[in-house]
Formats: sequence, structure tokens, C-alpha cells
Amino acid sequence: MGLLSKSADLVYTLRFLRLLTTAWEDTKAFKLGLIDDQGKKIRKPKTTEEKSAYNLFHRLVYNIKKLINKVPGGKTKFASYASALLLLREHFDLSDENMQQILEALDIKDEECLGESAVWYQTEDGMLSPGTYKLTVDDKMINTTLEEFGKKNDKVVVEMNNYPVDNIIGLDIYEVIHSSTRQKMYVTAGELTK
Repeated sequence: MGLLSKSADLVYTLRFLRLLTTAWEDTKAFKLGLIDDQGKKIRKPKTTEEKSAYNLFHRLVYNIKKLINKVPGGKTKFASYASALLLLREHFDLSDENMQQILEALDIKDEECLGESAVWYQTEDGMLSPGTYKLTVDDKMINTTLEEFGKKNDKVVVEMNNYPVDNIIGLDIYEVIHSSTRQKMYVTAGELTK
């Protein structure tokens, strides 16, 4: 990996962390009236200034921040972190080293996540059993646009041979299909129930 690529990774990581830890009211998007004090989008950006204050990167960070704020403690919090971090790594092509820096900044340790429950519908080799499940968390994001659309109790479909697409902070990440919109999203086993 070249020096320029490593520098870009570091810049995105630092931007991500800074935006993640900034109070909603202190963001430029809030000051421009694009989001409310909970990070929910009020309106679409129109001007160049507004578009630079609320773009794909901002939506991703804000959605991750909302997940962190909404989910109470426990393993579900880590499950949401894991699937959100996979989206982050995918969309910004972050290295494992950058991901580790993010986890350290969020004070997340792999060993805290290993005891995830709700594995009764996973096979011994890690495959999710095919079928229809319900989400146990709000504000899941679709993989392609990072927009929110999954809500608690929404149905998702697990297709045949659904093995983990990745492993983040010790949790297997699966790609499932949101039943009503047919959009793909990432989940962990802890975010699903029958």
C-alpha cells in the first residue's frame, strides 16, 4: 500500500472519529437545518455548502452514530457496531489497522463481543439457516446507499448457503434481504429473531 493511500485512510478515519464524537448541535448539517438534534434528516441539501455538509460520508457516520445512541448496552450494541463498521470499511476501503484505530477510539474490545447469543439458527460451520427472520434493532442501513430503512420487527430473508461475508470485532456479518423492499443489508445473528 502506498504512502498516499495510507494517508487517505488516516484522513477518513480521523474525519470519521471527529464527526462521530461531535454533538449533533455542533455539526454543520444541524446549523444549516439539514438534520435535527437527534441526527434525523429534515430536508435534502440543495446548495454546494449544504451538499458538502451532508453527503454520503456524513450519512454513514450519522447513521452509525444514531445506532450507537439508540441501542442500549449489551451484545446488541456490539452487533450493531459490527454491521455498521463493515459498511464503513467497505465504502471507504479502510485497512485493518484503520479499523483497529476506530475500535480503540470507541473503546470496543473484541473479547467483549465473542459471547453473542441468538446462535441457535446458525449451523456448526457458521451458516445462517434459510428462512424469514425479524430484525431486533432499528435503523439498519441498506448496503448500497447507506440510507436507513430497516426497523425493529421488519422481516428479512436469509437465502440458502448464507455464510458470513466478513467478521468484525469477533462477530460474523451476514448479508440478508429486507423483505418488503428487496434491498440487501448487513446483520449479525444477534440482530435477528424468529
